[in-house]
Amino acid sequence: MDRRIKFRHLDAFSAIARASSFKIAAEQLSLTQPAISKTLKELEEILGVSVMERSRAGVSLTPEGEVFLQFAEQCTAALRHGLRSIKAANCGAGQLKVGALPSVASSLLPRAVLAFAGESPGTLVEIYEGPHSDLTARLRSARLDLVIGRLGKPDTMVGLSFQQLYSEEVVVVANPESAAADIVDFAQLEGFRVLYPPKDSAIRPLIARLLISQGVPLFQNRIETASPAFGRSVTMADPNTVWIISKGVVAQDIAKGRLVCLQIDMAPTLGAVGVMSRAEEVPSVATRSFSKVLNGIAGGVLPIFKPLEHS
Repeated sequence: MDRRIKFRHLDAFSAIARASSFKIAAEQLSLTQPAISKTLKELEEILGVSVMERSRAGVSLTPEGEVFLQFAEQCTAALRHGLRSIKAANCGAGQLKVGALPSVASSLLPRAVLAFAGESPGTLVEIYEGPHSDLTARLRSARLDLVIGRLGKPDTMVGLSFQQLYSEEVVVVANPESAAADIVDFAQLEGFRVLYPPKDSAIRPLIARLLISQGVPLFQNRIETASPAFGRSVTMADPNTVWIISKGVVAQDIAKGRLVCLQIDMAPTLGAVGVMSRAEEVPSVATRSFSKVLNGIAGGVLPIFKPLEHS
């Protein structure tokens, strides 16, 4: 490896690639734009190729940049992982940063975190919730230790490994008193407001394919949202609204009768939910322990969708 390549080169390159903007990347790294531009220029001179193309539309990767990005992020992620491990060893306590899609954050994750806290009381757990694209980007750059969610499209899983925990389907839910409660076909939703998964949602492609297979156009009267709080509030309050969402998000609401599932066949949306981690990286003790807890719950030691008991 060329010894002239430094961590700052890789960090700057990865930040610009993620943000598609010199300005945003510079702000994230607390640098000036001239400084980050100079760092990228140094990297390109060392590599002997251009890794970025600049235009009025913004910044994009060259084919060489696309190839190099995967390895640059793996390198910086491994270094951050090593530094955190040393810090944890010196402090006598660990840290675990977990990313989760909303369906997991509402079902599996609470039980797993509580069980893990009992086994590893000295480990600080940080939870991040967000869309699939954001969480996987954070995972690659070592800002997260693992992510729990649906298996993404192949291009979103480059450099990552996936271990399945269970399968989950998407459901369409409504207020129990809504006229939509007896609907059995997507075409019958015309006239209802539809809460629809946004473009960066892992379930959106599944719904899009299902609509196409049934010859149903994308709903005009839709609101795109990934917010469980917003979706739950609007659907419960408005009988004219239906919500397309992963079952894990609303499982407790369905069990308690606060929402009902429409009778639309959603079997084609059944998909794998599991643990994502960086490929070819040795996991920390905390990561291995937490993964073991997740597998224990998903394997039937504790029911996944059983509501937590409140006193």
